[in-house]
Amino acid sequence: MTNNAFILQRISNFAGTEIDPCSDPQVSKVLRDKFNIYLPQRRSMTESLKAVANDHEIIQLIIKYRSTTLS
Repeated sequence: MTNNAFILQRISNFAGTEIDPCSDPQVSKVLRDKFNIYLPQRRSMTESLKAVANDHEIIQLIIKYRSTTLS
Protein backbone atom coordinates (compact mmCIF):
# COMPACT_ATOMS: atom_id res chain seq x y z
CA MET A 1 0.00 0.00 0.00
CA THR A 2 1.42 3.35 -0.99
CA ASN A 3 1.66 6.24 1.43
CA ASN A 4 -1.10 8.16 -0.39
CA ALA A 5 -3.38 5.12 -0.35
CA PHE A 6 -2.83 4.78 3.39
CA ILE A 7 -3.56 8.48 3.97
CA LEU A 8 -6.69 8.23 1.81
CA GLN A 9 -7.86 5.21 3.82
CA ARG A 10 -7.38 7.10 7.11
CA ILE A 11 -9.28 10.12 5.75
CA SER A 12 -12.15 7.84 4.70
CA ASN A 13 -12.16 6.18 8.13
CA PHE A 14 -12.46 9.54 9.88
CA ALA A 15 -15.10 10.78 7.43
CA GLY A 16 -17.12 7.56 7.63
CA THR A 17 -17.39 7.55 3.84
CA GLU A 18 -15.12 7.71 0.82
CA ILE A 19 -14.28 11.24 -0.22
CA ASP A 20 -11.91 12.82 -2.68
CA PRO A 21 -9.54 14.94 -0.57
CA CYS A 22 -8.74 17.01 -3.67
CA SER A 23 -12.38 18.03 -4.11
CA ASP A 24 -12.93 21.34 -2.34
CA PRO A 25 -16.75 20.94 -2.10
CA GLN A 26 -16.50 17.40 -0.68
CA VAL A 27 -13.85 18.37 1.87
CA SER A 28 -15.80 21.42 2.95
CA LYS A 29 -19.05 19.44 3.29
CA VAL A 30 -17.49 16.61 5.32
CA LEU A 31 -15.71 19.00 7.68
CA ARG A 32 -18.88 21.04 8.17
CA ASP A 33 -21.41 18.19 8.46
CA LYS A 34 -19.40 15.52 10.27
CA PHE A 35 -17.01 17.57 12.43
CA ASN A 36 -18.78 20.95 12.68
CA ILE A 37 -15.65 22.67 11.36
CA TYR A 38 -16.26 25.75 9.25
CA LEU A 39 -13.35 26.82 7.12
CA PRO A 40 -12.34 30.48 7.16
CA GLN A 41 -12.35 32.33 3.87
CA ARG A 42 -8.90 32.48 2.36
CA ARG A 43 -7.51 32.77 -1.15
CA SER A 44 -7.29 29.01 -1.54
CA MET A 45 -8.68 25.88 0.08
CA THR A 46 -5.16 24.95 1.15
CA GLU A 47 -4.79 28.22 3.07
CA SER A 48 -8.19 27.68 4.70
CA LEU A 49 -7.23 24.15 5.74
CA LYS A 50 -3.89 25.30 7.15
CA ALA A 51 -5.66 27.95 9.22
CA VAL A 52 -7.62 25.25 11.09
CA ALA A 53 -5.11 22.39 10.82
CA ASN A 54 -5.03 21.85 14.59
CA ASP A 55 -8.81 21.46 14.90
CA HIS A 56 -8.83 17.78 13.86
CA GLU A 57 -6.39 15.15 12.62
CA ILE A 58 -8.39 14.65 9.41
CA ILE A 59 -7.46 18.18 8.31
CA GLN A 60 -3.77 17.44 8.66
CA LEU A 61 -4.24 14.25 6.64
CA ILE A 62 -6.10 16.12 3.90
CA ILE A 63 -3.34 18.74 3.72
CA LYS A 64 -0.71 16.01 3.50
CA TYR A 65 -2.63 14.11 0.81
CA ARG A 66 -3.23 17.23 -1.25
CA SER A 67 0.41 18.34 -1.01
CA THR A 68 1.64 15.04 -2.45
CA THR A 69 -1.11 14.70 -5.04
CA LEU A 70 -1.58 18.23 -6.34
CA SER A 71 2.08 19.19 -6.62
